[in-house]
Amino acid sequence: MKYFGTDGIRGRVGEPPITVDFILKLGWAAGSVLAEGNDDHPSVIIGKDTRISGYLFESALEAGFSAAGVDVRLLGPMPTPAVAHLTRSLGGVAGVVISASHNPYEDNGIKFFSGQGEKLDDALQVAIEERMDEPLEQVAPHRLGKAMRIDDAVGRYIEYCKATVPYGTRFEGLKIVVDCANGATYRIAPPVFRELGADVVAIHHTPDGLNINADCGSTHPQGLADAVVREKADLGVAFDGDGDRVVLVDHTGQLIDGDQILFVLANARRANGGLSGGVVGTVMSNFGLEEAFRGMGVSFERSQVGDRFVHERLRERGWVLGGEASGHILCLDRATTGCGIVSALQVLEVVARTRQSLAALAAGMKKYPQVMINVPVAGNARDAISGNPSLDAAVREVELELNGRGRVILRPSGTEPVVRVTVEGPESDLVRRLADQLAGAVTRAMDV
Repeated sequence: MKYFGTDGIRGRVGEPPITVDFILKLGWAAGSVLAEGNDDHPSVIIGKDTRISGYLFESALEAGFSAAGVDVRLLGPMPTPAVAHLTRSLGGVAGVVISASHNPYEDNGIKFFSGQGEKLDDALQVAIEERMDEPLEQVAPHRLGKAMRIDDAVGRYIEYCKATVPYGTRFEGLKIVVDCANGATYRIAPPVFRELGADVVAIHHTPDGLNINADCGSTHPQGLADAVVREKADLGVAFDGDGDRVVLVDHTGQLIDGDQILFVLANARRANGGLSGGVVGTVMSNFGLEEAFRGMGVSFERSQVGDRFVHERLRERGWVLGGEASGHILCLDRATTGCGIVSALQVLEVVARTRQSLAALAAGMKKYPQVMINVPVAGNARDAISGNPSLDAAVREVELELNGRGRVILRPSGTEPVVRVTVEGPESDLVRRLADQLAGAVTRAMDV
C-alpha cells in the first residue's frame, strides 16, 4: 500500500505523511469512505496517546471527518485497546488512534479499528488510499459532522478491564510497581490495580507531551526492575506509550517478556481446562517457548512478525491466545485486540489464585540465548536475500551445527534497508559465534 503499513501510518511529525494537511485529508477520505451507503450521520471514535502533537492531529482529523459528514466522539488520551473497545461500545463505524506506540515523541501515527474493534481490513485501507487521490469535497453545511467529548471514557474502560478477570478476584497482599511510560495508560492502569486491591506504586505516570517512552516503559524496563527491588514489590508491570504492549518484572528484578507471559497464561489455562486450542507466536518467538509447549502437548504455530498477523492466524485456527516477545499479547476471549492492562491482569489473576510468585510461574520455560545482528544492504532487503545460493548454503551450515537445538532466521526489515540475522541456541558463546558467521556471509553476498 502507498501509506498504510502493518500498523497504520507512522512517521516523523512535520515530515510527509505526518503533516497537518495530510492528516486532515486522511480524516476526510476515511470519513467519506465510511459514510458511503449510510443515510444517518455515522460516528467515529478518536483517541490519542500523550505526545504533544496529538493535539494538532486530533483537531485535523476532527475537521476532516466533519467535512465528510461524519460525527466525532473524542476520548482524549486513552490506550489503543480502549479505543477499540469503546468503538464497539459506543456504536462507532470506526475507531481512530493517534499514536506512534513505543516510538519517541517526535514521531506520531494514525491507525484505524473497524466498528467491531478489530484492525481495519485491507480493502477499506485501499479504498481510503484511493480516496486520498481525489479532491476534498466538503458536504453541504447542514450535513457537516458534529463533535463531542466522551467525559466518562476513563471510567468506562477501568470497569471493562476489571471485568476481564473472574468475579471476586482480589489482589490484596500484592505490591505492584506500575510503569505507565508517561503514556496513555497513566489515568487507567494504576486505578485498575488499586481497585482490585493491590498496593500500587506508580512510576512514569506524569506525561508532559515530550517524555512519552523516554527511558521508561516496556522498551526500557531497567527503571522498573530497579523500582521493584527497591520497593520490595512482588512484581512490576511496564506498558508502552499507547498501552497495547506489556512486559513484567519478577520480585528479583528479572524481566518477564511476552514469550514468558504467553507460557504462564497457557500453562495456567491448560491446568484448569481453559486453554482453547493452541497458541500463536511469531517467527521471532523464542525457541524455548516452542520447546516448552511441545513438552506440555500444546499446539504452537508461528506467524509473521506483527500482532495483526498473530490475530489473523488465531482467527483462522479458532484459537484465542497468542502474542509477541515484545509484549503484544492477544487474549481474544477477553478483548478484540492486544491490551497491556488486560494481559497483565490475566497474569496477576494466576499469581493471586495459585499463590505462586511470578518467578516460579515463569520458571517452566527455559529461554534460549538469542543474538540478532542487523546487516545493512543496498536497495531492497527482501530481494537481497531471496534465492541466494551462497546464503542458503551458509544457513544450512549453521543449522547443521545447531543440530536441531536452535533456530536460524534471515529476515528482511520492513522499515529499514537491513537484513536481520537471528540465531538461537543452547549456549551464548555458540549463538554469538554462529550469528557473526552468518552475518559475515550476508555481507559477503551483498558485495558480490
